[in-house]
Amino acid sequence: DGQTGNNNLFIFVQCTYNHCVFIFKLGEKNPDVVQNKKELDKMKQAMSEKYHMLNNQRMDLTTAYERIFATYSKVQHIVLESELIQWKREQQLAGNGFNNNVAHLEVIQEWCEGLAEIVWNLKQQVKQLQNLFEKIIAGQTSNDLKQLLERVTEALTNLVTGTFIIEKQPPQVMKTNTRFTATVRLLVGGVLNVHMAAPSVSVSIVSENQANQLLVSNSSTPKRKEDFNSGDILNGTGTMEYHNATKQVSVSFRNLQLKKIKRTEKKGTESVMDEKFSVLFWTEFTVGDLKFQLWTLSLPVVVIVHGNQEPQALATVTWDNAFAEWGRRPFVVPDKVTWGQVSNALNMKWTHACGSNLTDENLYYLACKAFRNNNLPQNLDEINQLVLTWPLFCKDALPERNFTFWEWFYRILILTQTHMQKLWMEGFVKGFITKQAAESLLMNKPSGTFLLRFSDSELGGVTIAYVRKPDVYRK
Repeated sequence: DGQTGNNNLFIFVQCTYNHCVFIFKLGEKNPDVVQNKKELDKMKQAMSEKYHMLNNQRMDLTTAYERIFATYSKVQHIVLESELIQWKREQQLAGNGFNNNVAHLEVIQEWCEGLAEIVWNLKQQVKQLQNLFEKIIAGQTSNDLKQLLERVTEALTNLVTGTFIIEKQPPQVMKTNTRFTATVRLLVGGVLNVHMAAPSVSVSIVSENQANQLLVSNSSTPKRKEDFNSGDILNGTGTMEYHNATKQVSVSFRNLQLKKIKRTEKKGTESVMDEKFSVLFWTEFTVGDLKFQLWTLSLPVVVIVHGNQEPQALATVTWDNAFAEWGRRPFVVPDKVTWGQVSNALNMKWTHACGSNLTDENLYYLACKAFRNNNLPQNLDEINQLVLTWPLFCKDALPERNFTFWEWFYRILILTQTHMQKLWMEGFVKGFITKQAAESLLMNKPSGTFLLRFSDSELGGVTIAYVRKPDVYRK
């Protein structure tokens, strides 16, 4: 019979010879038991020490990764939210003639590629550390590693999403059945080998409302590109490729054509030249275990069908380019701004087209014209604080005229750019001066003196005012 209890082992052996019973007791004091217990305790202590050592190393590594990621996040924020956004803002201003630094995009790409390498390697190392922890502690997961991996993956996703950009914008005034071009580029495409999957990029045109729906929707929720379309663009599919010479992953569309457009219902005094659309570029691909659905919107586009609609359409995009705030709801812009802001926009556009800037005297003349007031104060700082409305800029006709301030300015710009650019740059065109001021200026000049003055009554016209004195009678 056997019986156990209280950590002691009793063995009973009964023998029929001489009717004797032997009782053996094997307990804690037994030398073999004592020795085995010592060895077991020693193994437990060694395993405990190794576990604590590994866990401390894991915690040290986790802390180091978190410190690296915190620094990385700051740099990524600067690159994406400051440098790249500034480049995009300058690209928009370039639509009004701003001389943006195109080469700076190559520097930004180098920064983005460096960030992509860091965050990709960090993601792999954190994931590997998490797997090792799960192997050591079967069935358990480190919450701090799990959360860190989620944040690193989110940063990688934001980096890829944020670097899908339009390198060459489509025209902002788009005429139907007219060919146009555009180029999109993925700044981190090369370092992540995105081009190996030859991702397809599709082009469509979306309304202002559809653009807003895209921007406010949850970025993690899959979308269907078919749900965002307001027209029919021909040749609107291309493949992103790696270009060895430039080290860029991009696709250029050289033969796009808008065949038809679906317009929204107009309200009040709205016209088709006030309605804004955007060209949508869309692509999907997989990198490692991550699936990406990327899209990017062009600058606002106004669609026209006749050339005579172009001036008013240009007014819409000029106002938008100049006064849009970053992060706005598409494509909301203020309906009134200061004259200082307007004069900067007009000067930028004029300088780009005609070769040299507008003078303070020119800008004063333009302010009097825009505000329909020839008696504005002579102090430009004071004038710059005056508020000009959108209707005064391009909707309401000038007094006793059948055209607006913008139409008058735009046609003069085209005239000067096409026929008088060199004369303007050399200062031989007085241009922005009233009829009365021109006559006063010429009053005491010798016969034959003349000046060129922009016409007040004819769009795109120039008036030649000259001095002709009667011949002196001689005997």
